Amino acid sequence: MKRTATAHWQGNLKEGKGTISTQSGVLSNTQYSFSTRFEDGIGTNPEELIAAAHAGCFTMALSNQLGEVGMTAESLDTEAILTMEKTDAGFTVTEIVLDLTATIPGADQGKFEEAAQKAKAGCPISRLLNTKITLNAKLVAAVK
Repeated sequence: MKRTATAHWQGNLKEGKGTISTQSGVLSNTQYSFSTRFEDGIGTNPEELIAAAHAGCFTMALSNQLGEVGMTAESLDTEAILTMEKTDAGFTVTEIVLDLTATIPGADQGKFEEAAQKAKAGCPISRLLNTKITLNAKLVAAVK
């Protein structure tokens, strides 16, 4: 399986601008620029897209892991919080925190936690990233 995306850029770093498009068309000439990456400009940026990819990948992987132990979530909500800092090597993604809230009626807390850790370690985006990944997992509906 292969997936593609394209980027187009015009101009220098600070005043230039570009667009990003994806094979599926979900992103189609979506604006990005210095201001969308390092300030509060309108558009997207590579780090936001990585956070979205990680949140989506982890959440799907968790759904699979839960199925392996006989649980089906009513809902799984994940926020991926990516931190980028300037290091000696230059700007570097130093951490991603996955904040998960899961609603799983009748769930076993121990099996849930184990499934969440397996999903964190096993999702392809987690394995792609060379950074610290922290998981905060909250189960809303567990066996009392």
